[in-house]
Amino acid sequence: MPIRITFRPDDHLPPVVQSPKPKPVLDYGNDSSVQTSKARKNAANLNEKDKIAEILSELDDLIGLTTVKELVRELQAYVEIQRRRTREKLIAEPLVLHMIFRGNPGTGKTTVARIIGRLFKEMEVLQKGHIIECERADLVGEYIGHTAQKTREQIKKALGGVLFIDEAYSLARGGEKDFGKEAIDALVKAMEDHKNEFILILAGYCHEMDWFLQTNPGLRSRFPINIDFPDYNIDELLAIGEMMLKARQYEFSFETKEAFRYMLQGLLNSHPYAGNARLVRNMTEKAIRKQAVRLYEKPNSTREELMQILPMDLAADDIMTRNPS
Repeated sequence: MPIRITFRPDDHLPPVVQSPKPKPVLDYGNDSSVQTSKARKNAANLNEKDKIAEILSELDDLIGLTTVKELVRELQAYVEIQRRRTREKLIAEPLVLHMIFRGNPGTGKTTVARIIGRLFKEMEVLQKGHIIECERADLVGEYIGHTAQKTREQIKKALGGVLFIDEAYSLARGGEKDFGKEAIDALVKAMEDHKNEFILILAGYCHEMDWFLQTNPGLRSRFPINIDFPDYNIDELLAIGEMMLKARQYEFSFETKEAFRYMLQGLLNSHPYAGNARLVRNMTEKAIRKQAVRLYEKPNSTREELMQILPMDLAADDIMTRNPS
């Protein structure tokens, strides 16, 4: 790059040195800024895929629920393909994702609802992906007009996420004059007014939910996704118990594991709704408390003793009478 030197007329003054200014770099749309933008976009897509994979891995880690897992993955694939069709300017099916969850208490309905909320948030179907859990008392008021107001408040909280109503059939039990019907009407209206802003999941026992959908002919068509949550079998219940203990740094001895299995089998034979995780949680927590009482009598305990649950720590006493579901 040439440098220009100019000598002044006065020999006593130093010459002036002028360096040319560098020419500005012109942006023609192919420079590093565009590449950086593309890199950021690719990184965001990878990050989204990683988060989705993490959520689906959490779903897979749940014990049992094979058919439920398959259906959730089916929903994920359906939503993704509709997104791709939209990008290619093809006709895309409307994403009506309101759901019915049918199954006994403690079979994973709320857990799966939370996973679905987070999954659809990462897939940009939902803005927030949070879950608002409600029951009849949260929706039904005490006088005319109060119910609609309470229901709208819960819907407002759920916008951007999932509104999960457990024992939803209780809204229709009072007949035509019951305020529960007003709650149902408000929910149906919200499904139209905010159809792309939240997902409504109604949950409850299988037979009761079937009866509930028959009470209002327009309801069934508004819930295209029906998921049945089966009771856990004995091996799944045993695995759930061991998982719960492991999370608290406890463990069954071999003899305790066999005793726990025998106890579970007896409960399954005598109680039709015993096959759920809530029962196992109650049993393991009771065992932990009984172990604490047993060890409290000793002046010192080893690490192994503090971790191990023995057969004498198991007790089915009043588990079912206090917690029938």
